[in-house]
Order: sequence, then C-alpha cells, then structure tokens
Amino acid sequence: MLTGPIKLAKKTLIPCDFSGFCFSLRDVDREELESYILAANQDRNVDGIIIYYPIFNTRQDQYLQQLIDVGKDIERLSHRRVSFLAVVKVLEYLKVYNFILPYGDRLFGHSITVVNRSEVVGRPLAALLANDGACYSVDVTGVQQFTRGQGIKKRRHEVVEKEGWTLDDCVPLSDVVISGVPGEAFQFPTHLLKEGALCINFSTEKNFAPEVKDRASIYVPAIGKVTIIVLLRNLLV
Repeated sequence: MLTGPIKLAKKTLIPCDFSGFCFSLRDVDREELESYILAANQDRNVDGIIIYYPIFNTRQDQYLQQLIDVGKDIERLSHRRVSFLAVVKVLEYLKVYNFILPYGDRLFGHSITVVNRSEVVGRPLAALLANDGACYSVDVTGVQQFTRGQGIKKRRHEVVEKEGWTLDDCVPLSDVVISGVPGEAFQFPTHLLKEGALCINFSTEKNFAPEVKDRASIYVPAIGKVTIIVLLRNLLV
C-alpha cells in the first residue's frame, strides 16, 4: 500500500476505535481486489467498505468504485451518488455558501480553483462546486473552467478549456483555493494568492508552505477529521 493511503488508514483507525466502530484494515494485492470487494459485499459482518485510492490510477479505479454494494458504500463513490461532503461541510462552516440565495446558486459570486483533476476526487469535486457557481480545475495538462455561464443561467455546468492558462492566470481570480496534489514535491505558489483568499488542503501532504498564512484570511491545513466524521455518519445512515 502507498504511503498516503497508509496515513489515511491509520488516521481513520483511531477515531473509529474511540467511537466504538470496528475498523479492520486489509492490505490486498490490487489484482485480487475485485474478488475481495465482491466477498465483502456478501459478508454480513461487514457494514461499510472503504477503498484507499488510487489503485491502478486508470478507469479501472472507477470500475472498482461501481462494484461496492450501495448499502456498504460509506464513501458514496458508487453509481448511486458521489459525495464530497467533507470539503462542502468545511465551506459551509466557513460561510462560503450564501444561504440567502436559492439552492444550486449558493456559490454565485465566488471563484474557486481546485488543484487536482483526478477522476477519484479532483474532477468530481470541481463539477460539484461548479453546479453552485464557477470553478477552475487545474492539473499538469492545464486549466479547465467548469461553469454554468454568465449569471449561472444554465441548468448544468459545461467545461471550457482555458488554452495557455496556468495557475498564474486562475489563482489571482480565486476567492477560494482547494489543493489536493499527492506527493511531497508539489508546493503551491502562495505568492499568486489573492489577498484574503481562503485556502484548503485536502492532500495527505502539505501542499501549502507556512507563508500561506500571510496571504490567506483562513487556511485549513487538513480535512481528515471531517472526512472521517462524514464516513462514520454515512455508516449509520
């Protein structure tokens, strides 16, 4: 298992034990994972399943997500629905969502940049946020804008390729920057941040250097504890 997933698993174990949940970590060869998922679906002693991605880092990972029984999919990654409530709950707590506006328009007026466009987290998160407003999605291939058009009049977001754009172009426009790049090599260029921006790190690594606090009005260095609470809540729902 990769270092990042091991860290996440250990961080999940402690609050589970404290709260009375039985957390069993199983290190499985990726070629055998499909069989293990199917067996866990049928195991009456298993109430919830968490898979620590990436496994293959291809569309095979999406296939594995769909295999999990919807009644045991506490990450809500299967075909039934996709949920990234940890980030959303942080944004709600910090009053980024404007609850005066109608549901579905509550990020109108805010520009958000999500750094990471993985199929598991980054892209779906950007799409989720774009349904309430506008969002820039950034990865090594460039920048995409997920938008519902001027005045968010369109019912669904569309994806616009921002040719030639980099972090230099979208970050200074952003009120919120959410970064989740795996690996220690990446360091977010904090000098690009708009003064008073809100910054959230959802990677197991520290994407933001300490000086981020000099420019950000609010900095959330990790959302792991919120993620675990959401997982345990989903287990009980």
